[in-house]
Amino acid sequence: MSRFDVVGFGALNVDKLFKVNKLAKAEEESFVEDYVEACGGSAANTVVGLARLGCKVGYIGKVGCDREGDVLVQDFCNEGVNTAGVVRVEQGKSGSVMGFVDKKGARALYINSGVNDTITLDEVNARYAAQAQFLHLTSFVGDESFQTQKRLLDAVPESTKVSFDPGALYARRDSATLEPIIRKTYVLMPNALELTLLTGEIAYSKGADAMIGRGVKIVAVKLGSGGCYVTDGNERHVIEPFKVDVVDTTGAGDAFCAGFLYGLVNGKNLLECGKLGNFVASRCVMKMGARAGLPRAEDLDLLG
Repeated sequence: MSRFDVVGFGALNVDKLFKVNKLAKAEEESFVEDYVEACGGSAANTVVGLARLGCKVGYIGKVGCDREGDVLVQDFCNEGVNTAGVVRVEQGKSGSVMGFVDKKGARALYINSGVNDTITLDEVNARYAAQAQFLHLTSFVGDESFQTQKRLLDAVPESTKVSFDPGALYARRDSATLEPIIRKTYVLMPNALELTLLTGEIAYSKGADAMIGRGVKIVAVKLGSGGCYVTDGNERHVIEPFKVDVVDTTGAGDAFCAGFLYGLVNGKNLLECGKLGNFVASRCVMKMGARAGLPRAEDLDLLG
C-alpha cells in the first residue's frame, strides 16, 4: 500500500493580490482599493484540493526561513498536507507573486520565484516521492528545479504513476527538453492552448491522440467554460461543465486536476474522473482565490 495517494512537486508562492482601479501602464499611476494575501502554487493548490476531499497527500518544494515560508508551511499543516518533503533554507527568499487585478478581472502578475528555482536532487527525498500512488508535477520558472524533476523521475519506481500539468511555462519549452517527463507521464492535464503548444495540433482531440501516441496513458484537456475532453485512446468524452456563477477563475485548472486525480485514486472510470474534475473546478470559481472554494468530501454528494 502507498503511504500517500498523491505527492505534489512544484512551486510554492504567497500570492499578494492588489485590487486596483486600473492596470497602470508605464509612467501612469493607479491606486489600490483592496489587498488580499493567499498561499498558491499550481501543484500546491491541487494537493490542498485533494486533502480536502480526504486524500493522503504530501509535497516536495522549497521555502526560505522567512515570514512567507512560515505562512506556506503552516497553511499546508492546517489543510492536512504532509510537509516532510518541503525543504527550508537559511539563504534566499520564499517565492511570491504580486498580482494587480482591475475591476473587470484583468490581471498583471509579477513572479518572484525566490528559492523555488534552486531545488537540487540532493534536497529531494526520492523515497518520499516513491511512497505515492501519483507524483503530480507542475512548472517552475527556472531550469534547475525543472532538471531536478526530470532526474527524480529516474529515481522513482514504475509503481508511482506520474501526473503532469505542464502550464504555459513548460508547454512553451521545446519538445526534446520535455520528452523525459512526457515519456513517463501516466496522465497529462493541459488546457487546450498548452496542448497545441505541446503538439502543434489546433484541434484538442488530435493533440490528445498525439500525446497518447507518445506513451501518455490518459489525456484530460481543460476547456474552461467548455468543460473538459478526456481520452485514453479508446474512450473519448467531451464532458459538459457545471453551470455556476463565476466569481474568479484563479486556480480553476489546479482544482480540475484535484478532482480528476481524486477519481483516479479511487478507481473511477474516465467519464467519472472528468465529471469530478469539472465539479471541483466549478466550486473553485465560485469564490475569490485558488483555494477558498475548494470542496470537501461531503460536498461530493451534490454530484448525485
